[in-house]
Amino acid sequence: MSGVRRFFIDGINYPDVAEAVLEGEEFVHAKTVLRVTVGDEIVLLDNSGSEYPAIVTEVGKRSLSAHITGANAGGREPVTPVYLLAGALKGDKTELVVQKAVELGVSKIGIFGSRYCSAYINQNKLERLNRVSREAAKQCLRAVAPEVCYFVDFESALSSAAECKNRLFACEFAASSDCSLENLSGQTAVVIGSEGGFSEEEYAMAVEKYAFFTLSLGRRILRAETAAIAALSIVMYSLGELK
Repeated sequence: MSGVRRFFIDGINYPDVAEAVLEGEEFVHAKTVLRVTVGDEIVLLDNSGSEYPAIVTEVGKRSLSAHITGANAGGREPVTPVYLLAGALKGDKTELVVQKAVELGVSKIGIFGSRYCSAYINQNKLERLNRVSREAAKQCLRAVAPEVCYFVDFESALSSAAECKNRLFACEFAASSDCSLENLSGQTAVVIGSEGGFSEEEYAMAVEKYAFFTLSLGRRILRAETAAIAALSIVMYSLGELK
């Protein structure tokens, strides 16, 4: 990442309060990795969609202070919200999916367990995934880091997408798509399975109970992380986010 360094911070109340204090992991990264010093220009982000340019005024042992000089609307957030629901993957593959999903412009990410899922997510892993989201958002110059949440059971994950206008279910044993993406518009949810894929019962529940439409990704069987990136790329392009 080049240019002015970007950091997420809670509690910005600009212009009423122009002074901000950076603490915790973001401060440690700023001081020990990026070597931020007094007088440096930085950008503060509070997940509101705004960007706050600031000047570092003090660097201490546990925090740094900065004077906010203005507020700008971030120009890289998606116009149409896209919600990715992905099965938990082994190793660090879930982190890869989160990273690329944020770069492509998703607004929210849900990770779930399912019948053939052999990975699991605990609180530490969930916190790690949210850190990955923040770092990816900073790298691609977004002003919002999408929240990553976890669903222990598959049905809870499906029901969380009930408000989405479009609900797409990528399934490896579906012969073809039963929806057209050419004129896609409105809030969209995309479901991608884990390495083990879905059971017939899970597929039927998604289609019959939660009104998901099948999305085919072609004749070849893709790795789960490849399927997530491919499906999101197709959806984002169809919604006009990559044009």
